[in-house]
Amino acid sequence: MLQIGDTVVRFDVLRERFCCDPAACRGACCVEGDAGAPLEEGEVTEIEENYAAIAPYMTTAGVATVERLGFAVVDEEGDTGTPLVDGRECAYAVEDGGCYGCAIERAWEAGESRFRKPISCHLYPLRVARYSSRELARYDRWKVCEPARARGEREDVPLYLFLKDALVRRYGEEWYEQLRHAVDALDNGTLEAR
Repeated sequence: MLQIGDTVVRFDVLRERFCCDPAACRGACCVEGDAGAPLEEGEVTEIEENYAAIAPYMTTAGVATVERLGFAVVDEEGDTGTPLVDGRECAYAVEDGGCYGCAIERAWEAGESRFRKPISCHLYPLRVARYSSRELARYDRWKVCEPARARGEREDVPLYLFLKDALVRRYGEEWYEQLRHAVDALDNGTLEAR
């Protein structure tokens, strides 16, 4: 593992190859699983403040779910996440031509919302957990992302490079540059992966 600032990064984040392939996976990460996208403190407020811009991009069922459950739900473990439509897709998921995407991000891309999307979605397949004063960033290897791993191998795209925008959004440009230097040190043998 590698520590940059208060964040511990597992070496597989630096070594794994990954590049989303929505044509192959059909946006399964917006539909599969037993919980919505994890939300951080402040993100529920961001969704609420931008909801008028987000709602037109949502499905009728997604809007009805938000009206019934709220902008977010808290599970039995106390974690906050996006609500699910009938226990399946994220309420903010939108289907287009058989592929799922994010209504929150579509509103942002159109310049109608200030909130891009939950950082947990932007960072995926990286998951971040907080332990006292540190964070652990780990690669979440999920079967629905098999096409992304295959494409990443084919195109030789390291996971950390695929996630550059999300990592910079989360930790800043200086942090990301330190990560790049660590990768260079691993490649030239001056840093040992353990």
